[in-house]
Amino acid sequence: MPEHLNHKRRRLTINGIVQGVGFRPFIYSLARDIGLVGSVYNTSDGVKVDIQGNSQQLRQFESRLRPEAPPLSTIISVEIEEIPVLDEADFTIVASHDNASVSTLISPDVALCDDCKAELFDDNNRRYRYPFINCTNCGPRYTIIENIPYDRPFTSMKHFPLCEVCHAEYQDPQDRRFHAQPNACPDCGPQVWLTDQKGRKIKSPDPISKTIALLVEGKILAIKGLGGFHLAVDASNTDAVSQLRLAKGRDEKPLALMVRDMNTAHELVKLNQDETNTLLSIQAPIVLCTSISNDKISPNVAPGNDRLGIMLPYTPLHHMLLSGKLDTLVMTSANFSEEPICIDNDEALERLSGLADYFLLHNRDIYLRSDDSVVMEMAGKLRPIRRSRGYAPRPIFMKKKGPSILAVGGELKNVVGLSKDEKVFLSQHIGDLENLEAFEFFKMTIEHIQRIFEIQPELIVHDLHPEYLSTKWAKDQSLPLLGVQHHHAHLAACMAENDLEEPVIGIIMDGTGYGMDGTIWGGEFLVGDASGFERKAHFEPMPLPGGEAAIRSPWRIGLSYLHQVFGADLPNIPALKDSDIQPIIQMLNANINSPMTSSCGRLFDAVAALSGGRQEIRYEAQAAIEFMQAAGNRLGSDYSEFDFQLSEGGQTISITNVMHDLVQKIQAGKDLEAISQWFHYSLVKTFTSISVELSRETGIKQLVLSGGVFQNTLLFEGLQTELNKVGFDVFTHSQVPTNDGGIALGQVIIGQKFLSF
Repeated sequence: MPEHLNHKRRRLTINGIVQGVGFRPFIYSLARDIGLVGSVYNTSDGVKVDIQGNSQQLRQFESRLRPEAPPLSTIISVEIEEIPVLDEADFTIVASHDNASVSTLISPDVALCDDCKAELFDDNNRRYRYPFINCTNCGPRYTIIENIPYDRPFTSMKHFPLCEVCHAEYQDPQDRRFHAQPNACPDCGPQVWLTDQKGRKIKSPDPISKTIALLVEGKILAIKGLGGFHLAVDASNTDAVSQLRLAKGRDEKPLALMVRDMNTAHELVKLNQDETNTLLSIQAPIVLCTSISNDKISPNVAPGNDRLGIMLPYTPLHHMLLSGKLDTLVMTSANFSEEPICIDNDEALERLSGLADYFLLHNRDIYLRSDDSVVMEMAGKLRPIRRSRGYAPRPIFMKKKGPSILAVGGELKNVVGLSKDEKVFLSQHIGDLENLEAFEFFKMTIEHIQRIFEIQPELIVHDLHPEYLSTKWAKDQSLPLLGVQHHHAHLAACMAENDLEEPVIGIIMDGTGYGMDGTIWGGEFLVGDASGFERKAHFEPMPLPGGEAAIRSPWRIGLSYLHQVFGADLPNIPALKDSDIQPIIQMLNANINSPMTSSCGRLFDAVAALSGGRQEIRYEAQAAIEFMQAAGNRLGSDYSEFDFQLSEGGQTISITNVMHDLVQKIQAGKDLEAISQWFHYSLVKTFTSISVELSRETGIKQLVLSGGVFQNTLLFEGLQTELNKVGFDVFTHSQVPTNDGGIALGQVIIGQKFLSF
């Protein structure tokens, strides 16, 4: 009897990030090593593997599958079924199959691997100094995908037919570039060139070396990268950095740096092991680290800020730019403030001609823009501030399947979410929907994610704010709608990523969120879950004189708080002596253009300004950031607890006591450091006291922290420690940002709960 008749045959359907990451050659090698026959192929459902052998061989294959899988792969599920035995003699890789249902995952774009980097600088290698070198373990993924399955005809590499040598690599299962869809070489792949502001080519045998020379001269270069363009200057050249700020209209906001290697990073910032590992990771995000005083970079890179945003080169082009005279570049997104980054050559030349002196371009199309991700360590864990390149579109996994929901996020730091089964796909960072370009990017991203994952949402979830462009767009669609309160979405997002289902206490602190009463919320204590919430306590609503103008001028907010507490008998505050306060007082007295807000972010602005801190801001939360940094990462030993008394229907948290104590400290000559330490500790003690009261009332010991204010490391870490001391299980964000970049996740979960009723 033929041996194969004693064999069994199984079909494994493997779902996860298993396409474009060297998974099929891994399966091929593993099966042949064990002596199995069969085949492996891509489908829109994932990777399917037909394996045939004896029982011991099959068990060995299944036991080795997960621990030996390629480093870029992620196996989410493996479904196994018995199928008829065939008369086969070998194991093969076959062409992709296309199915109607799409459930496979797409890898994010990942940083250049060590093997490719070695080849890049090996003058005996045929890809020596080729800026598009990649393999199955690295390179572009999400940003070049037009459709799935993830095969070359469905990517922007379809315009570059493989040469004979590259084709042989692509077809060889034993080669590192087997079915590496972006595979290319100087003979058949994309090319770079250098132009001036008008798009005229600069004659040079080596455009990258010429680019380095121009950067050394102090020029501003627009450089096309992986997910869009950067604006680059020599970070040590103060004149160049200043010119970049002037051109971009970015007076003081810190600029991101790309450094040659870890040795250079150690010269600029303090690094712990987690920060080091994250810089070296395949995601290669910007990591916000504590800076070290030195003269290596211009002080104009991050004026008045004790942190630097550092990233390592993640494309071969970046590695080449930093391989010579330069070891540190400012690499900031190529756009004017609040606009999305450029991705197209013609678009860049049109939009950036007033920003950049020269343009380093290439002809590999970017289908979907993707900003650099940003992370920061808080309470011993790296947490996302902006989740984009390297992370998107990797989904957040829920414990159980749910209906398909489209969540359109908020207005600022917009991220959209779409769910399918147990997965919530969150887009890359889209940005602030305040201009036409960002809004078009928002719409394109929704269409792209729906298409590549074949998601047909049953419901659109939007923020309650009627003037948000995301809300208006949602209401123009033909699908059923659900409006969700902003801070409820924050709470639900934090619950979702921590697998919490029972009601929790939520401390939700941010700058702006449209409330159920039509006022601006932002200092909230909620009790609830995805199905609903109660607003149990909140900061006393205060007028915001001039609305957005007050946010840009925190002294106005400080004056409003004083006016609310002291009335006409305003105390003498040195920080306000040069401000024209009378028009603002008249505005407050007449209640003209002074919307009410309970925002904790605005309270920070007020206290910072009154204490002698920032009076006018140049970027979001600047006053609060500098106020936090003034504390020197230390909480005070004294505090003033806010007045609060919980009652049915919720209770305001009065600022009266704290304002009186603040004025006393200012008039006693306390410096900004001491006041910051005192104020942060006052918030920690008050938040803890309110939480204890709510726990006594409800019996709940699980508590979540969310909202942009909790990017304040001093407040966040101090509060988490204090809450742990009194017996709370404290949960916060580690997969999505605590700021508005995370609310789409909460909107999805609330929408799913709504449809399940």
